[in-house]
Amino acid sequence: MLSATPTNNTSFIRNYIIAATTVMLMSVGVADMFNNPQRIAQQEKLDGYGRYIGAGLVSYGKSLAR
Repeated sequence: MLSATPTNNTSFIRNYIIAATTVMLMSVGVADMFNNPQRIAQQEKLDGYGRYIGAGLVSYGKSLAR
């Protein structure tokens, strides 16, 4: 027969709580990492620099083609 002793049931509940807590903390950490305002501002700054670098490369390429 299958009978759950209090020790097995207690350890199952403890392990479930540990796993659930770990998943919640990891999901919050990952969400904060991707939705961080400083990271978004840094990405916008890099995109702005990318436009200037791209324009400089096009200008340099046109000057070489002449």
